[in-house]
Amino acid sequence: MTSTETPLSSPAEPADGPVGQGVTAVADRRRWIALAIVMTAAFMDLVDVTIVNIAIPSIQRDAGASTSQIQWITAGYALAFAAGLITGGRLGDIHGRKRLFLLGIAGFTIASALCGFAANPEMLVASRILQGAMAALMVPQVLSIVHATFPAHERGKVFGLFGAIVGLGAVSGPLLGALLTEWNLFGLEWRPIFLINLPVGVAALILGRRFISESKAPKALKLDLVGVALVTLGMLMLIYPLTRGRELDWPLWGYASMAGSFVVFAALVAYEKRKTARDGSPLVELSLFKVKSFAAGIAVQTVFGVALGIFFLVWTLYMQFGLGWSPLRAGLTGVPFSIAVSAAAGMSVQLLVPRIGRKVLQAGALIMALGVLLYIWESDRYGMSIASWQMALPLVVMGAGMGFIVAPLTDAVLSEVPREHSGSASGLINTVQQMGNALGLGLVSVLFFGQISDHLRPAQVGPAFANAFQYALGWVAAVLAVIFLLMFALPKRPAQHVEGASETAETGAGERKPEPELVG
Repeated sequence: MTSTETPLSSPAEPADGPVGQGVTAVADRRRWIALAIVMTAAFMDLVDVTIVNIAIPSIQRDAGASTSQIQWITAGYALAFAAGLITGGRLGDIHGRKRLFLLGIAGFTIASALCGFAANPEMLVASRILQGAMAALMVPQVLSIVHATFPAHERGKVFGLFGAIVGLGAVSGPLLGALLTEWNLFGLEWRPIFLINLPVGVAALILGRRFISESKAPKALKLDLVGVALVTLGMLMLIYPLTRGRELDWPLWGYASMAGSFVVFAALVAYEKRKTARDGSPLVELSLFKVKSFAAGIAVQTVFGVALGIFFLVWTLYMQFGLGWSPLRAGLTGVPFSIAVSAAAGMSVQLLVPRIGRKVLQAGALIMALGVLLYIWESDRYGMSIASWQMALPLVVMGAGMGFIVAPLTDAVLSEVPREHSGSASGLINTVQQMGNALGLGLVSVLFFGQISDHLRPAQVGPAFANAFQYALGWVAAVLAVIFLLMFALPKRPAQHVEGASETAETGAGERKPEPELVG
């Protein structure tokens, strides 16, 4: 524990039995409650990213939103979220991760209320942008708090739980959105999809103040305002054209903006190098990329984000527009996928990674690719008559593969990162995930809509969407093959066990714990 981290329990707290054992028991209970709180916040964000898509027809009908406003309701959140993630992570390092987490979740809850009570589409758009900005303060602190609270040998178990939450959040959003919209609670139409965050956010705020311990970088840092401006500008120049490109028919300025974003990022790197040499307080800690596991994990996270961005959107379009299914049926169809992700995530970190290391992640990429190919085959074989139960097998295979990736990958990226830079590292992880997803969404315009004619008769719509779905999934399988190759750059064995062993060795002889098995 660094000098700036406060203990998880105080001597004044009651203890059962010997004082040392009592304090340890209280500390253990408090940190697991803290984990539940930050995981709930992460789940809220994951759900909120996808829950709106299902409710768009209801919003358009009830609020009278134009097509452009509907685009901004979804894109505004993504843009504000992606642009602020690195800054949010660094602010946590400087001012305290607990403080920024509580600020973020309070702002997220207020923004959710503003969305739910929006009087017009303009207010809803502005509230969604605020919601995304608050999520950018909240989300990077989740992994940072875990990194600072749990010792290295326990983080594998924790990140297994985090992977399960990711799997549940990925599919729960559309399902929850479909249920809340169809139920039309109190005649509120789409508004409950935002208002449901209020009791959750208030509870997380109250419990977080009590159970989450404060931590920050051990040396004083200053916010790099020039770095903030450059990273925000670069992210907006890259993601805005990707988000709006298809609707605007891919204008020339969009390509120029995306190309220019790489110039801005190059300027950011040059400036951050000078900033590091001058006062040691850069926004982006470039030394993190000297950690092999971090650099390799960031590359995998980015490309994996591309695959997920493509799959989830074309999957939704295929079921609702191609097959003509209701939002509720489409949401329920994804339940086997969610269960498989959650189960595989826990199994991978708890049982498999300690024994066979990165081979678990590589097996996950191959298993997920197999599930994608199986889905293509079933879609082609059954055509428009395909049923939800027939999709269960490929979805379970895909979910198992994803579960083997998401939980161990997060641990692999963060396990060797110095604690004082965990906020910056967490912000980078979430940022590249969002960049990958945005790139995947942009590629949907080419890989999916590029296969569909603009002039289709009603009878041709279903088969055209099915064919486009199969074509896009072929590219998803190819991307997963690239991920499999990139994973060779990851450490061969679980880094958290290596670090845990070293921590164990540093403890006193009387406190020595059994060293974990190191298997290559």
